[in-house]
Amino acid sequence: MKLMEKRGETAYQVSKATGISQGAFSNWKAGLACPGTKSLTSLAKHFGVTVDYFINGDEEDSHEGDI
Repeated sequence: MKLMEKRGETAYQVSKATGISQGAFSNWKAGLACPGTKSLTSLAKHFGVTVDYFINGDEEDSHEGDI
């Protein structure tokens, strides 16, 4: 959610860009579910970071300069 805030994007916008349902975002935010590999890969590609960013929260491994 931090990346969405940084880029000023809503869950709806990211959902449309990645093909991930808004319901999935709601479930992740509520802690009812965790994103799978396919979703993490889509999100990483969309935000220009590595999947490791989502797993470890390590911005050093991200490609923030590419955003």
